[in-house]
Parts: sequence; C-alpha cells; structure tokens
Amino acid sequence: MELIITEKDNAARRIADILSDGSAGTDRRNGVNVYQWDGGQTVCVGLSGHVVAVDFPPEYDDWRDVRPVELLRADIEKRPTQENIVRTLQELAREADEAVIATDYDREGELIGKEAYELVTEVASMPIERVRFSSITEREVKNAFENPDELDFDLAAAGEARQIIDLLWGAALTRFLSLSAGQLGEDFISVGRVQSPTLKLIVDREREIEAFDPEDYWELFADLHKDSVEFEAQYFFEGEGGTEEERVWNEADADDAYAALSQATSATVTGVRRRTRTDEPPAPFNTTQFIRAASSLGYGAGRAMSIAEDLYTAGYITYPRTDNTVYPEDLDPEDLVATFADTGAFGEDAASLLDGDDIEPTRGETETTDHPPVHPTGEVPGKADIGDDEWEVYELVVRRFLATCADPAEWEHLRVTAEANGCQLKANGKRLLEPGYLDVYPYASSDENLVPDVDEGEALDLTDARLEAKQTQPPRRRGQSRLIETMEGLGIGTKSTRHNTIEKLYDRGYIEDDPPRPTRLAMAVVEAAEEFADLVVDEEMTQQLEQDMTAIANGEATLDDVTDESREMLGRVFDELHDSREAIGEHLREALKDDKRLGPCPECGETLIVRRSRRGSYFVGCEGFPDCENTYQLPSSGEPTVMEESCDEHDLNHVKMLAGRSTFVHGCPICKAEEADAQEDEVIGACPECGEEHGGELAIKHLQSGSRLVGCTRYPDCDYSLPLPRRGDIEVTDERCPEHDLPELVVHDGDGDPWELGCPICNFEEFQARRATRDLDDLDGVGEKTAAKLADAEIESLSDLQAADPDDVASRVSGVSADRVRDWQEQVESAS
Repeated sequence: MELIITEKDNAARRIADILSDGSAGTDRRNGVNVYQWDGGQTVCVGLSGHVVAVDFPPEYDDWRDVRPVELLRADIEKRPTQENIVRTLQELAREADEAVIATDYDREGELIGKEAYELVTEVASMPIERVRFSSITEREVKNAFENPDELDFDLAAAGEARQIIDLLWGAALTRFLSLSAGQLGEDFISVGRVQSPTLKLIVDREREIEAFDPEDYWELFADLHKDSVEFEAQYFFEGEGGTEEERVWNEADADDAYAALSQATSATVTGVRRRTRTDEPPAPFNTTQFIRAASSLGYGAGRAMSIAEDLYTAGYITYPRTDNTVYPEDLDPEDLVATFADTGAFGEDAASLLDGDDIEPTRGETETTDHPPVHPTGEVPGKADIGDDEWEVYELVVRRFLATCADPAEWEHLRVTAEANGCQLKANGKRLLEPGYLDVYPYASSDENLVPDVDEGEALDLTDARLEAKQTQPPRRRGQSRLIETMEGLGIGTKSTRHNTIEKLYDRGYIEDDPPRPTRLAMAVVEAAEEFADLVVDEEMTQQLEQDMTAIANGEATLDDVTDESREMLGRVFDELHDSREAIGEHLREALKDDKRLGPCPECGETLIVRRSRRGSYFVGCEGFPDCENTYQLPSSGEPTVMEESCDEHDLNHVKMLAGRSTFVHGCPICKAEEADAQEDEVIGACPECGEEHGGELAIKHLQSGSRLVGCTRYPDCDYSLPLPRRGDIEVTDERCPEHDLPELVVHDGDGDPWELGCPICNFEEFQARRATRDLDDLDGVGEKTAAKLADAEIESLSDLQAADPDDVASRVSGVSADRVRDWQEQVESAS
C-alpha cells in the first residue's frame, strides 16, 4: 500500500481527487479522514500542520518552581499536539509498503514533512519520497508525483532551529517578565524573538508621534476660469536655493500675499508645459505586496493570508508564501490569459489583452527558484462556489496577473503658471491618454485633474482667493501591510511569519486599532528591554539568527551549532536582567495600570481606573479606594479598552467594549452615568412576576452602563427585566398588547423608518425564537453548500461544532477559516 501524507485535510482531499481521477472514497479513522482508491492500494491522509511540537520536559512546566534562567540549559523534547492524527498516521504506516510526503513547498512544510517522516519511521521501515508543487492543480500535482525527490533534511533542520530558538527566547523571557510583574495566568507578559523587535518598530513610531512639535504654516489658493471651465491654482514663491515653495511659514507674509491675491480679478498665464508620462504595469505579487493590496480592500494581514491559503488549497491560486516577483519560464502567460477570456467575470478584460501585441509580463526585482509569484492557476471557481471574501481576494489575484500582462498607461501632464497682482500661481492637471493596465486593474488610481488648454500670455478670470492656516503633521502610524514591508526591509521574520507576529501582538494586548497603536504595556516592555537588555528588541539579533537558519538550510551550519549559539546569547541577556528584576517588575506593573487609567476622579482628584470585580464584571473605580468609593458602571458585554479620545467636560478617556462583531464605543463613563441619572423611570404596566402579589410595576430604566431595559420597580427584590436597544429615542404609544396589557414601543434612531418594537415581552420572546440556534444552517453564513461541506467533515450538529478545533475544521473544509468557525461557536454559546 502507498501512503500519501499532506499538510492539511483539504489538501489531502484535493490531491486524492486529482490522483484518483475522482474515484477516491473516504474512510474515517480516529476521527480523521482517510482517502483511498485503487482498491485500497493507495491512501492519502492530511495532517493539521504541525502535529508534534517542541517543548520542555514536564518538570519545567510550573513557572513558580523553575527559575526562568534554568530553561536555557533544559532539554527540548517533542510532544504530540494532535494525538488522533498521530495515531492514525502510524496505524496507516504499519500497513504501508511505501510513503510519499506531499506537504507544502517551503521551510515550514519541509519541517512538517520531516515530522511525518519521523512518526512513520518510528513504527515501520519503508521507502519514503518527497514531492513538491506550487499549486494544487492537476498538471502540477501529477507532474510532481511522476518526478519524486527526497526530503531536504537541512531545510527541515532550519525550520526546527527556528522552533527551538523561539521556544527558548519566548518561554524564558516571558516567564521572567511575567514573574517580575506578578502577571500570571491568562494575562502573562509575552516576549518573542521576532515579536519584540517588531513591537519596538511600533513603539518607536509612536514615540516620534508623541515627540512631534507641530509648526504653523499657511497656503493660498485661488480659482481660475477659462470660459466656463474653473480650476484651482496654488500660490507659490521662490525659496532658498531657487526651490519652489508653497508653504508660507510667516503669518505676516501670508496675510500680505492674501491681500494682494484678494485684490486681483485676473491672472496672466506665464508658462505652459506639457509632458507625457508612462505608468508601467505593476510587478507580480509576492507575499508582502499581496498583503498590501489586500489591505486596500479592508483585509488585515492575517485574514488576507488565511483566504489566500484556502484559495491555494482549492487549486485556484499558487502558493501564497513567496518572495518571488518573476514568473517562471514554464508559465505561458498567453495561455493563462486565454483561460480567463472564456469566463464571464474576466472574459472581456482578458480578451482585450489577447487582441493586442505579444504578451510580455512585467518582472519584479526578486527572482527565486522555490515558488512563483502569487497568481491564478487557471482553475476558475464560480462566484457562487466560494464566499464573498474569497471571491474578492481571488479577483484581486486574477486582476493583478492580468495587469502584469497589460500595456503601460499613458498620462498627459499639463503645468500652468500664472501671475496675479505680483503673486505667482500654479496648477497641475493630468489626463489619461491610454488606460493600458488600468482597464483591467481597478485598484490603481485613474483619477484625472482637469486643467484647460491655455496659451502663454492669456488672461484668466480669478475668483475666490483663499488663505488656509495649517500645521505640520506627525508621521502616520504604519498600517499592517506597511509594517510588514518594513519588517521585510529590515530582515525581521519571514514571509511566512510576519503576519502571524502582528496577530500575536494584538492577541497579547500590546497593540490595538488599525493602524496598530501600542498600549502603555507595550511601551513599558520595550522601555524595560532597552534599559536592561536591549538585545531583546534588537533587530540585528533576529537578523543574525535568520542568517544562521539560512546557513543551516544551505548545509553551512548545523542545528546544534545555531541553537547552542542562541542559548549563549540568551545567557548574556539574563546576565543583564538578573540585578534589575525589581525595577523591571515595578515598571511593568505601573504600565499595566496606565493602560486602564481614564482620568481624574471628580470626587477626590485621584485617578479613575478600569477594574474587575470578583464576579468577573468590569467597572470604573477610584485608585483612592478605600478612602474614595466612587464607581461607575460599565456594560456587561465585552472587555473594556481605554481609547485615545477623551471627554471635553470630564477629561476622561472614552471606553470601548471589545465584543467581537458586537464591539461598540461606550464613551465617557461619567457622561453615561449622568445621562442615566437624568432620566426618570417611565412606568408602562404591571410586572408579570410580582405585580399581582406585591404591586410591582414595569418601567423603562436607563442604566449608568449605557444600557436600557424594561425592569421591575421593586428591584432588587424582583429582578424581572427585558432588554431594550442601546440607541434611539423610545416612544411609548397608546396601542396596547392584548396578551400582556403593555404599550407598544417604537424606536426612532434617525436612520430610516422607525423600528416598531411592539410589546416588550412579545418582542423578547420573538427575539429568543430568532436567536434559537437549533441546527447548523441557523448560523450566520452557513448555507446549504457550507452545511454540506461541514457534514463531509463529520460536523453534522451544533454539538459537533462546539467540540471541534477551529484550526482543524479550517484545514478540512474548503473556504472556511478558523476565525469563522470561532464566530459560529460564539453564536452557539450565546444562544445556549
């Protein structure tokens, strides 16, 4: 029997379908899909990425009993992380005569292949071959299996070195900082070999922003007219060295220029210059440029890569982790363009390229031999076959490929200068002459700026002179894609890890918002590292380790050489940290508080801070407690984070409640409390729980947390309540519910028609019925096709879904990401 091993289940399913010409059947072993054909003579099984992980022996697990420095000399062992997959793989290995490893074609895939190799050879002896491909298409897969190779143990060792080094640095330094700050459990303080230099990039930019001292300047504009065409011109003057300047740095000079310009009623054209500019088509996508382009569509780096990996596994695009920007010689771009000419979505654009001259794709600056640039394979999905996000990203990849095969765009630029009452004016226009690649790639700007044809010496009418006071602006925070580009330029991380590093920074509470903004804890971690052990955040350190791992891959160094060197480097770090533990801990503890501070307490002048009660709920309390017991409620849903925006009246930072898709801004807690206190309860009827026996009444109540509800006036003796929308004005109508004898309510939120909420009891019962999730297809985004895919992966009920591992589901179900599975699990939990 031949055993084929792939990196994930959805890759196994597709490869089995290709190699069996669609005849493969599916069996289940230990909850794992096994694909077989040829009467069971060939089987294919998918892993779930790494099914074993490097870790310290169990005796090092207790953070309090093991000094962090002891980890530097600890042994490293491998432990199964997916025991059912490991058991299935080894059961199949005992039955097999030969094996083929078909994991992804990169360093990480080679390491996963080596892990599978070791699991197989633990229980059986047989020939093991390696196949490599850059897209899961019939041509590439069959060609790879016809030309098998051997595992590259040096490349795998480089990946293993990364695992070990990241474990050593991450575990030892994370434990040291967390123990120093007394921050254990889920809120530990995380440090990482790539993570920390990346965090320093973000913190350094924030320091630039905070240190920025704005300068005032002025700019002047006027509207010029030729016949019925109006266009804007800008004032300029000759600066030092003959340079052309638009910004006036002296207010008196700006006022003088404005006075002169305001008195002018016409301007005389002093110069006309035309030129044609060629706008070359873009280079093919590498990973970083793909992430940058996807960010313009609103996708974060992690989400963009997750979608791209799904499209790759489904056979629609090539492998999305690549540095290459030059198409390989065996790619026939004309044939691939012709494939899209037969499609409805891209047919017209592709056909227009075929109507032109010979197709010569653009070439980027980087040419590698492992993977081609990211491009479509020619297997085209129907728009209904994949999700909306997947289609949008797929279209981006297709159109980028078409753009690389298109002609340049041609622009005509027109510069006009004029003089008005001693003031110099200029206007720059541009007009698209030949759209070229812009016809097939709508993501690039094709905006024109109309300036009419004029002649030198011509008089133009001048109206509406304007003087605008401005200030210089600080550098902008880098968005995720720009941050990844910066990491790439500095050699921090790899194409496969950079987006994951940024996601970890979000998960650890070091950054928030997008573009990423560092929290006070992030600033403190970087400050502590810079003061006491700057190697932790030194980009040169991680660059050197990346070079060392490349040396392993090239056979120029060994895994032991590099990991031993890393242990020694980490030892030097601990020598620097040893005597500073108390100072570091105090610094971090103060930063943790800073991230939760809102502003002054109106009762005592101390600082209000976000706190958590023993029951787990959040509230705002005074740091002066117990001397000051002033508190304010926060909403019960979500986790609070302190925003940059602040309240003008109370000088308090606003609070945002992070609750997944239900995230919302709560605002100033004092304002919310005052608004609630100013609202009187409005009685609307008898309480159905205690009205008859105790005379309880239902009233519309406004809470300090910002929530509203219909609740019993006898609270807390009676806690009967019904939710109401957070926003909008509530109108109590004269219409009454015949069943509950309560007035019907209408919500006016200013957007569109009012919401006729009706009887609050009936509305809540209907809401519960709508939210009742009884089956998979009750979940948001689960249609008939997705439910069928989930059923194929043996997820046929809500309990199956709740028990499933999101990453495992994503690996086995095409077009479904781990994040989407987690959203579904949250829906089920909230409805239960």
